[in-house]
This record gives sequence, C-alpha cells and structure tokens, in this order.
Amino acid sequence: MTTTASALLVSDHVDGSVHVASVPDGVVTGRLTGRHLSEHAGFLALPGGRVACVDDRRGELLVLDPFGEELVELSVPVAVPAEHLACDPSGRRVAVTTGLGENEQPWSDLLTVVDLATGESSRVRTRVGEPGVTVLGGDALVVLRHRGPGALAVHRFAELLTAPPGCPTVTPHALLPLPDDGHGDAHDPGSGQVFAATSEGVHSAHRNGDTLAAGRLIPWESPARGWYLRLDTRRRALWTTLRGGDPDPLRWPDWTNQAWRHDLETGRTLLTELGPGLVFRLALSRSHTACTRIHPDGDELVLMGADDTLRRIPLPAMDGAPRRGGTPWEGVERRAVAASPGSDWVAVTRGGHGEIHLIDAETGEEANRLRGDTPLHHGGRVMLLSRNDGADGDPVGR
Repeated sequence: MTTTASALLVSDHVDGSVHVASVPDGVVTGRLTGRHLSEHAGFLALPGGRVACVDDRRGELLVLDPFGEELVELSVPVAVPAEHLACDPSGRRVAVTTGLGENEQPWSDLLTVVDLATGESSRVRTRVGEPGVTVLGGDALVVLRHRGPGALAVHRFAELLTAPPGCPTVTPHALLPLPDDGHGDAHDPGSGQVFAATSEGVHSAHRNGDTLAAGRLIPWESPARGWYLRLDTRRRALWTTLRGGDPDPLRWPDWTNQAWRHDLETGRTLLTELGPGLVFRLALSRSHTACTRIHPDGDELVLMGADDTLRRIPLPAMDGAPRRGGTPWEGVERRAVAASPGSDWVAVTRGGHGEIHLIDAETGEEANRLRGDTPLHHGGRVMLLSRNDGADGDPVGR
C-alpha cells in the first residue's frame, strides 16, 4: 500500500471485495478479496485513521489501516451475523452484537467484546432481538439497547471480557426501561450521554456510577420517526432522517422524508423537508450533511449546508433500481453515501454499476467518477476518511 491524505474505503459485501482508493484521483492503493463485510454493522472510525468492521463470512473483526503499509492491522474472531458495532471513546474496547443476518427473524443472542490493545476477546449470550450497542469509557460499560421488552441493559466490559469459555449467559447489572420499538443508537463521549430512538422520540440517559440514569425525552416534533441516530462530531448534534406515511413497503414512493437535527448545546431541533421516496443513511462532510433520495421520478443527492442552505444534485438512474409496485429492499439496487468531517468530498455509489460519484460539496460539481471491478451490489458500503478528521469522536459503527 501507498499512503494518501484522504482515502475512500469501498466494500462490495456480496462479491466479497474491499478496496481503498485515494481521493480525489481514485487510484487504488489497497485491496482485499474474499472479504464479505457486514453491511448492517458498517464501518467504525478508530483513532489514527483506522477503521473497524466485521467479515460476516469468516466471523472476524477487522481493524484496517487505509494509510499504512498493510491494510489489515488486526483480525479477531467474533460471533456473526454482525448487527451493530461500537467502541469506547479511546477506541480500544469494542463490542459486536448479533441478530438477523440473512434471516427473517433474529436468531442469535451472542455478544462479542474485544480489547484491541491485547487482542483478547470473549463471547457471551445476552438476548435475541437485534440489540444496538454503545460502549462508555473509563471503567468501560457495554450498554445494549433491546426491544420487546425495550430496555437499556448495562454490563461491565471487564466482566464480559473475563467470562468463562462456552458462551455463558450474562445478566445485566442494571436496566433502564424503554419502549418496545427502539431502533437507533448514539453516544456522545463529551457528555457521556447515550441516546436511543423510539416512536416516542429520542430517549437520553447518562452514566451514574456503574448504572444509567434516565434523561429527558427529545421529541421528533413530527408525526414521523427516525430509525437510526448519528452523532455530529463537528457541532455536537444528533442527526437522523424521519420517515412518514403508509409504512407498507409497496408504498415507498410516497414515503415522506425529513432531515432531523437536534443541537445538543442549545436543545433546538431543525427539520428539513427532503421529498418523497427512499432516504436512508446520511453522511457528514466538513460543512455539509449529505443524503441520497431514491424515487421512480429520479434520484438525487441532497446537500444541507451549515448555513441551512439546500442543494439538490441529480444522479444517473440505476438499472435494477426500486420500482413502483415493488419494495425498496428486496432484489433491488440502492446507493451508499460517505463523507469525512475533515474534507468537502462526498462519495455516492451507483449500485449495480460499480460506479462511485465523487462530489465537491462546496460547488456541487462531480470531480471524478470512480469505476471498480465489481458491481457494488445493493450499493455496497463506503467510508471516506482522513487520518485526523475527528470521525472517531462518534464511537458507533455507521
């Protein structure tokens, strides 16, 4: 591998390839084959420009160094299918939950914890149900967000790491009740708060010794709700997109979408109308927040500026895109979006075509179009990073 100032990490989780390209020229600087990364668990930014992710086929947690001589810095066996991935603020202690994978119902209750400094790991049994996870610092606590019945379950990391072999069942030493429909987690290392999204709004909690104390409920201020949360490391805010309308997947072209930003300093919430269709994960560049909107009438990249300006950039259509009368999930292509808080580049994939549009968020112009040697099925997963861009201030996989 050769070094680069900014890098794009690209995964085709279906074909089983990973490559690193320099930005903006697109020169490939590293490649892995036979690696099927978990699309759901995503990428976790670690200090020093490193990245954690999970190979769902081999059952390994990978620590990648896109700027080093060797792309794979460390691999540790973990339980799969990986559902969620998080670390403590130091980037040393990692937790991986399991859940659904390519199954209709969650079936695995295994949780893996890893100490990246020593390579030690342990697997324990918790509860089936696609749990979310955050890891608090200091004397580290693993906080699992469960559904049905909903709760934030608190475990001591050290006790999990030293659990006996055989995947024993563990009992949380503290529970904080939640509604049963929680989905979406965030952790603000600056305040030590954890957040969980439910239909009621965003529930906050803060550490109280080795337990959690409930904080205030942050309302959506909309009839819609968010299904994930993301910490904005640039301005200490929470972001998500609110999806409303008839929840029937066949009605997806009529779904409403709003960008939701809650300022953790002022307590103010801002809603931005995005338009109908499918809006999924978002990405944070230096001065913009980016998301894609897929719709039968045309796809677009939406850029929201720090000054609340809005720019819409049309994207070329995808063969195999979701259509009217079908669902946006099954057997269709999608898009992934990535950005770094240390640059103005935004990367958007064109699923099924193996293309990645590299957009300058300041101008809205396409600076380059990268073409890989795999189709990037389902849009793949991408991560855009700089060595010291501060992305590791968000210790939850994205």
